[in-house]
Amino acid sequence: MTLRKPTVGASLLTAAGLLVGAAPTVTAAPAKYTHAAAALQFRKAGVAWTSSGRCSDRNNRTCTSFDRINRSTVAGVIAFKRASRCTVTVTAGTEKGHRSSRYSHWNGYKVDVRVTPCVDGYIAGHFRYAGRRPGDQAKTYKSPAGNVYAREVSRRGTHWDIVYFNGNR
Repeated sequence: MTLRKPTVGASLLTAAGLLVGAAPTVTAAPAKYTHAAAALQFRKAGVAWTSSGRCSDRNNRTCTSFDRINRSTVAGVIAFKRASRCTVTVTAGTEKGHRSSRYSHWNGYKVDVRVTPCVDGYIAGHFRYAGRRPGDQAKTYKSPAGNVYAREVSRRGTHWDIVYFNGNR
């Protein structure tokens, strides 16, 4: 057996704790999609979307935009569609006009999904009821992955307001 002397680069990385079991504590920003790239993923998976303004401009509140949506949010919607076998229609994405918070529509963590008997039944039948959301009193359900589904009634109508935490909480 031949032993090799570690390189200077490896020694520096070891000293920084990157090679010797000490995981860095830096949290990277989530990977994002452009509107076109997210729309393509949804289309391939059979997820529909609609826009009251018939547009995708992120800065127009009547549009439905996926610009800067988290890739993990898109994956969550697709996984929900596959697991539920429901028709899933996204009615809001990352466009202006939603409340702002860390886990917001604008920041790519949330989408709104059209209410259907299939979607309602799957959420209520497979996810744990988590009580009423403070403020608007929407009924909330928590998936085993920790994502929160809120049946919301707002000026945009009744829909499921879904936040995909994706292990970030």
